[in-house]
Amino acid sequence: MRILAFILAAAPLVAFAGGSNYGLAPGTLTNFAGKVSEWPVPTPRFARDPAPAPDGSIFITVMSGNKIARFDPKTQAFQEWELAPGHHPHGLLVDKQGVVWTTGNGNGTLGRLDPASGKFSEYPTPSHGGGPHTLVISSEGIIWFTMQSGNKIGRFDTKTLGPITEFKTSGGPYGLALDKAGNVWFCRMGEHKLGRLDPKTGQMSELAMGAGSLPRRVAAAPDGMLWVTLYGNGKLVKVDPAASKIVKTYQLPAGDAGPYAVNVDGGGMVWVNEINTDTVVRLNPASDEMRVIKLPSKNVGIRKMAVDANGRLWYMGSHNGKLGMIE
Repeated sequence: MRILAFILAAAPLVAFAGGSNYGLAPGTLTNFAGKVSEWPVPTPRFARDPAPAPDGSIFITVMSGNKIARFDPKTQAFQEWELAPGHHPHGLLVDKQGVVWTTGNGNGTLGRLDPASGKFSEYPTPSHGGGPHTLVISSEGIIWFTMQSGNKIGRFDTKTLGPITEFKTSGGPYGLALDKAGNVWFCRMGEHKLGRLDPKTGQMSELAMGAGSLPRRVAAAPDGMLWVTLYGNGKLVKVDPAASKIVKTYQLPAGDAGPYAVNVDGGGMVWVNEINTDTVVRLNPASDEMRVIKLPSKNVGIRKMAVDANGRLWYMGSHNGKLGMIE
């Protein structure tokens, strides 16, 4: 395995949008330079979870500030929307119609924002709580989301606008992704396992990640494989969902540095951040080559990353209050 390190400074650049299990297909960078740009957000109150929109903009949630923000890469300007009291958005995605969907971590709802009109609606979970956390969307417009404190997986049809269906699980479900067969894979972080929900039958199965692994987030690759960050031991694993087994394990460069977010671009390059060292790693699975990008800020706090339609990586620093892009 070869590891190439880059210590990079920020530079003002522009980009467009897309994403994995986020309604838009991620792109591929033809010439990766490892350049980083960062922009301070207007309300840096634990902003997180960037997601690309069809028009090329990037949306983020402002969890503590109870807002949604939009960044226009062309003008490098932000716009904000105040949400219903107590919503406190955690995750976010933008569907093919440009509608923004959020998980209302504060009041047990899904949120719907129409950016054109500014109208915001909420759809309560049947349990009226549960800590809605991370969400993804299928090509048919079905949103699946984890309920971390409620130990459930939620399902919501964006065409009919409900009702929400809940599936019981355990282990504090965290990140999730969809495989090519439509199964829902989710990180049962508290039990060191991946869970698998068959949406046709509602049946659950599991895959052990190893004692102390703390699987945090999972992303689907174009070839159908799943990639999982193991926050507890500094590793990244490749999972074959059809065989339900781990096929390869990578020790990340910084060691036990808290690998957190993970995503895969259109060419199969895997991106993962090491939250304790303010680094982002780009892995080429074909050669096992890793490139390490040292971020220009300290104590960044990346919790989610998204790949846009051109293959650029977007991240939000929850600690430093800056939206970042790597190309």
